Amino acid sequence: MDRREFLKISGTAAVGAGIAACKPKNQASVAVQIEPEGPEQMPLRDCAGDQVSILGYGCMRWPMIKDANGRDIIDQEKVDELVDYAMAHGVNYYDTSPVYLQGQSEAATAKALSRYPRDSYYLATKASNFSDSSFENSVKMYKRSLEIFQTDHIDYYLLHSISGMDAFKARFEDTGLLEYLLKEREAGHIRRLGFSFHGPNSGLADLLTLHDKYHWDFIQIQMNYVDWNHAEGRNENASEMYQWLDEKQIPIVIMEPLLGGQLADVPDAIEEKFKERTPSKSVASWAFRFCGTYPRILTVLSGMTYMENLKDNLDTYLHFKPLTEEELSFLDEQAAVIRSFPLVKCTGCQYCMPCPYGIDIPGIFRHYNKCINEGLAPNVKEPESQADFKKLRRKYITSYNEAIATVRQADHCIHCGQCMSHCPQRIRIPNELRRIDRFVNDLKKVTL
Repeated sequence: MDRREFLKISGTAAVGAGIAACKPKNQASVAVQIEPEGPEQMPLRDCAGDQVSILGYGCMRWPMIKDANGRDIIDQEKVDELVDYAMAHGVNYYDTSPVYLQGQSEAATAKALSRYPRDSYYLATKASNFSDSSFENSVKMYKRSLEIFQTDHIDYYLLHSISGMDAFKARFEDTGLLEYLLKEREAGHIRRLGFSFHGPNSGLADLLTLHDKYHWDFIQIQMNYVDWNHAEGRNENASEMYQWLDEKQIPIVIMEPLLGGQLADVPDAIEEKFKERTPSKSVASWAFRFCGTYPRILTVLSGMTYMENLKDNLDTYLHFKPLTEEELSFLDEQAAVIRSFPLVKCTGCQYCMPCPYGIDIPGIFRHYNKCINEGLAPNVKEPESQADFKKLRRKYITSYNEAIATVRQADHCIHCGQCMSHCPQRIRIPNELRRIDRFVNDLKKVTL
């Protein structure tokens, strides 16, 4: 069975859902124009003949269970169920890496996909040569990926997590790896070659100067309706990155459309505004519609750990309705409000883990953000002004101890800074841990 036949069977053969693919030259960067409600069908975007589902599966958050020795392992049975459901509903792009989930993701993804014809899906994996960027180790990693997937080609191969020209040269140019990968692309063992970018916009601008030399087939960036115009800290606005890539007609793969889950669990006041407009749709659906509205986007990755996540995203895209100009303005307003909340900008990617001192960094940030979003954070600076302060104080301290083991809490951080070099969001992690620890200590000291 060839790819075209499989897509027909799965109900996704036509690009005729009305979605513009890689945008024609000189076409303005405006929202995609399609009928608001069509037949149930996964929109496809074209990339040099590839018909890629607008919803892509990010394989960094597969469900985990404990084995007989208490070790965290991927729940293969659930992965198979998720992949089966995704494939049946037209999801054909699967993105993994040799380092995801302590190195387990590629094997689990391969097992699930091996039950399908190789030409019925697009495989994306990465040169994740952070710890050892030598030519020998990097080539070994690449060949190991081919071996795990029992394939002679990788559809979309990424130079993983580049922050700028210096890192690019050190890991890929100076080592000779890029020259090797270009030859692999020429030979057809890599069908599309690109990179994932985690850095300042100036770094992307530098890398784009190499486009005429290397002909990037696609580039993966972080994009969501908050980071579009309201990026904070060392992150920068995605709208500028999108414009540059659009002008060069480079297909874009989107990561972090939910900003690490933060846009699926927004503050209650903002959630009410979304529900007033679309009471039957999830808050997360707005974030996915936002990404799908822009025509240069090839696919939007989502790490769908649970079946309900997958079904919700499918509900958004199987009857895809792009955002209107008024809705885009509404989202921009909500993004500004979201940025006014004192959240930690953690996406839960776990690149900072394991912490050498056992700190549960993502767990601490997740608990804190959840309390802020749900209005459950005690006002420790002005406790008298909060009528239910005592109740909130007790609940926060109790829930913190339940969510995070005592030996893994923020007070055990020694500020070594090792985590910061791995954080794609460039969060000053020790500072944020210190802030949360100070908040918890202040809560314990308050007496009314």
